[in-house]
Formats: sequence, structure tokens, C-alpha cells
Amino acid sequence: MEKENILKTNITTEESEIKKKVMAITKGCLFAIIFSIILLTIYALLLVNTTISENTMMPVVLTITGVSILIGGTISSRKIKKNGLIYGGIVGLVYVLALYLASSIAIVGFSISINSLLMLIVGVITGIIGGIIGVNLSVKK
Repeated sequence: MEKENILKTNITTEESEIKKKVMAITKGCLFAIIFSIILLTIYALLLVNTTISENTMMPVVLTITGVSILIGGTISSRKIKKNGLIYGGIVGLVYVLALYLASSIAIVGFSISINSLLMLIVGVITGIIGGIIGVNLSVKK
């Protein structure tokens, strides 16, 4: 009987840990997406209302994406407090996949290009860096 109680307690603890990790990753991804939408809206308004060239689009979009994923990775791994490389990378990967899914739905002639690969690499790397930062911010001295 005692072994059953210990086993049930361990299963419950593992389930709550998994839920905590999934929620932290989800929170990091949602923050990154919302932050990107806000920054991209500001950039679009600047493009329309100023003389900023459209040639700046790719570097600006990559920068906004990178910063958003960096912050999202930091937020998620700060809650988890370990394995920042993994969880930050997951946030970057999920963000980029969500972006490609939305693009393929919204854009008729959407295709994967070298820029897509670059965005995926930037997303995962900045997520990993954000994860490392988040774990180090969560350590109490």
C-alpha cells in the first residue's frame, strides 16, 4: 500500500513538472509572438509614413524576430530554471514554425527559401541564447 502511494505521488509530481515546462514554453512563445507583432506594426507604420526604404525590411525583420525570440527564451527558461539551451531552442523553433504556418496560410505563393533557413537558424540560436540568459537570471546568489 505504501509503495502505491509513493508511486502515485511520483507520477503526480512528474505530471505537474511537465505541465510547468509546457506552460513556461507556451508563455515564452506567446510573449515573443505578441512582442513581434507590436514591433512589426511600428515598423510598418514607419515604412508607410516616412521615407525609410523597403530595402531595410529583411535586416529589420530578422532583428525584431531575434530580439523577440531572445526575450521569449529568457522568459521560459527563467521559470524552468534549468536546461536553458533546450527550452530556449524549443521556444525559437516553435516561434519560427508558427510564423511559417501563418505565412503559408496568409500568402498564396508562399515558399521556403534561403531566407527561411536563415530565419530558422536565427530563431533557434537566439532562443538558445535567451534560454542561457534566463537560467542565469533565475539563479539566486
